[in-house]
Amino acid sequence: MKISREIKTAILVIASILLFIWGYSFLKGRDLFTNYKTFFVQYDNVEGLQNSAPVTINGLVVGKVSKIDFLNNTGKVQVVLQIKSSFPFSKSSIAYIYEPGLIGGKQIMITPNFEDKSVAENGVTLQGGMVPGLTTLVAQKLTPLQDKVEKMVVSADKLLTNVNSILDAKTKEHLKSSIANLDETLAEFKVASGNVNEMLAENKGKINSTMANVNKVSGNFAKISDSIAKVNIGATVKKLEKTLASVDLIMSDVQAGKGTLGKLAKDETLYTNFAKTSKELELLLQDLRLNPTRYVNVSLFGKKNKPYKAPVNDTIKK
Repeated sequence: MKISREIKTAILVIASILLFIWGYSFLKGRDLFTNYKTFFVQYDNVEGLQNSAPVTINGLVVGKVSKIDFLNNTGKVQVVLQIKSSFPFSKSSIAYIYEPGLIGGKQIMITPNFEDKSVAENGVTLQGGMVPGLTTLVAQKLTPLQDKVEKMVVSADKLLTNVNSILDAKTKEHLKSSIANLDETLAEFKVASGNVNEMLAENKGKINSTMANVNKVSGNFAKISDSIAKVNIGATVKKLEKTLASVDLIMSDVQAGKGTLGKLAKDETLYTNFAKTSKELELLLQDLRLNPTRYVNVSLFGKKNKPYKAPVNDTIKK
């Protein structure tokens, strides 16, 4: 049986039309030859989400986005999901829009609520949600940093303005003069350092001798310290305390008028007699000096002695 050319042409045209319809539906996110369930999700913003974007459950791709369009005049955006998997999830599951990486656009992940046992049927509207992506998180972190950088730039600009206002022509000249003086001071210091080095080199022998003497003195001091350390300081201190106690006892007796020193210090009559005796002894010695013949009579030629005359300053009371 021969097939006419017209029939072949018709079959080819019909196959081309069917292939075109399938390809167009595939590009639109609809698969004509696969059984799937349709779910609806409403969002306030779907920026970055496109048709045919993958839909995942626990990281496994179970479907794709088939359509994105406004929901009547509410301003919300409705997303149609085609789920090919038979995995059951509850009606209270949440469909989050998330960003898997820096490139590749956004996707939808369904987070099942395993505590809810009611299974989501075909045509159910799921609750939508947004998970901040890496770009959003970086923007959130960079925004306060940007504010701080702007404030710092403004502060730096004010600081430079103030510095420029301070560093006028006169101040710059003073600064240059100060730097020049500093250079001269450093040069003088260099010369002084050279002189000190020369002086140290010339007196190196004397310095070494001095240091040797210092070491010798330190050694002697160490020996003296060892000797002092070996002395029984405790016994010496006890003896000193005992001696001081005896002296204190003697002083107490003197204050109380006991003993010869105490009576001499406290008895006024004894003191007066002692003073009077001392005065009489003084007059006796004075009279002996002025009239020795009164006490020693030596005559070689039989000459008579002169009569005795009392001293003029005799102050002894009778």
